[in-house]
Amino acid sequence: MPRRPVTVVTGGGRGIGAATCLRLAADGHDVVLGYLRDDAAAEAVARRVRAAGARCLTVRGDTSEECGVERLFDIAGAEFGPVTGLVNNAGVTGPLGRLADAATEDLRRVVEVNLLGYLLCCRRAARDMAEAGGGAIVNVSSAAATLGSPGDYVHYAATKAATDALTVGLSKELGPDGIRVNAVAPGIIETDMHAAMGDPGRPARAAAGIPLGRAGQPEEVAGAVAWLLSPDASYTTGAILRVSGGR
Repeated sequence: MPRRPVTVVTGGGRGIGAATCLRLAADGHDVVLGYLRDDAAAEAVARRVRAAGARCLTVRGDTSEECGVERLFDIAGAEFGPVTGLVNNAGVTGPLGRLADAATEDLRRVVEVNLLGYLLCCRRAARDMAEAGGGAIVNVSSAAATLGSPGDYVHYAATKAATDALTVGLSKELGPDGIRVNAVAPGIIETDMHAAMGDPGRPARAAAGIPLGRAGQPEEVAGAVAWLLSPDASYTTGAILRVSGGR
């Protein structure tokens, strides 16, 4: 009987990360759910993953810290065996506003989580997957990487452009090791991220500027992530799959 894939999902307690955990469970993955602080939310997602017939671990930690990333992968390997997939999803935006008005601590946190955190997770995944003979990484980017998000969060957009560069470069570096590296680039998605940055009505207002006429749902992004991790995407690497309603 083939071994079940073991996939680490960072930021798995809410939004796109939670939807991805549930989709992967339905697709036959065992899931290691990394999260920052909300124990109740993470465990609620884990219960639903287990109800779908998958194994699920929840691991609390900060992906911007090397020790948090190492602990996440160490626990995953010890409990479930070699990690075959990584969904780099944990991210922050900071408050909405012009760069000229941004606080330095907010800029630093966005860069540390969205870029350094992705680099640390990719580095560890690359080491583990190369030793195991292959695997797949999906980085969650954003349409902001090419739109720039002026007046909202150009600092966040800059980290997502870096994510795209990371995806392309690492796919070429790790291809010979049998490791595929891709990204999804969501547009405006209905999650609590907008309320967290101070503008809960943002998805509804943005709908008029989206060709499909609406914001997306987390499950629609999760479907793209699941495809990129699946055998159906076996010849796909270095791709940045836009899931943005045409925006």
